[in-house]
Amino acid sequence: MRDAAGAISFYTRLPLPLDAGRQRTFADIQWAAPLAGAVVGIGVGGALWLALLPGLPPQLAAAFAIAAGVALTGALHEDGLADTADGFGGGRSRDDKLAIMRDSRIGSYGVLALGLSLLARWAALAALAEASIAGAILASVAAHAGSRAVLPALLAALPPARADGLSAGIGTMGNGTTLAALALGFVFLLPCGLAFAVVSSLVLGLVALLVARLALAQIGGQTGDVLGCAQQAGEIALLSAATVFLLP
Repeated sequence: MRDAAGAISFYTRLPLPLDAGRQRTFADIQWAAPLAGAVVGIGVGGALWLALLPGLPPQLAAAFAIAAGVALTGALHEDGLADTADGFGGGRSRDDKLAIMRDSRIGSYGVLALGLSLLARWAALAALAEASIAGAILASVAAHAGSRAVLPALLAALPPARADGLSAGIGTMGNGTTLAALALGFVFLLPCGLAFAVVSSLVLGLVALLVARLALAQIGGQTGDVLGCAQQAGEIALLSAATVFLLP
């Protein structure tokens, strides 16, 4: 429970204690990253349901739901996506890319990446909500939980790209932690159907592999921003898969 509270506190703005009385590294609690994602997905699904209650069209309800998700996470992963897009797109050398990623200002690559991410997630969620509110909520939980399940694997597989920063000081990511996160993420995919869970897992693995190879080629490893980029790409992939499997 303490691990879960720590993961939820990190990945969301909910005021839960990071650790209540025992020594656990950030790496140790990452098995619970999908749980934190599920909490976000439930929040997004709940906001979608509430927006649909008074009769708002699904397109507008989906916009409110995504806004609720951004508020719940403090735009943690959206910020990572924008910084990664700016760094990878605008930097010439590895050092230039890392410097741009650390800059708090946003550039054209970041704006475009954010816009496309929001558009893709909004379109998928609106289509799902128009067909079935229950299906949209299940897909939201699956997308948020599953996209965070691969983050420990990326942390374990990729070296830190810089000597300082959050991802450089999290500690060693054990195989047990990585496998537990992946297994838990798969469990959250199952309510959408076994075929969806299996195919989506393969798609999610491919997305994570592409992000990992890109990060290695661009900056030689991972940063917190790269992980945010991976989460956003995974969420889009899972919501897109949900439109294939859940829409009539």
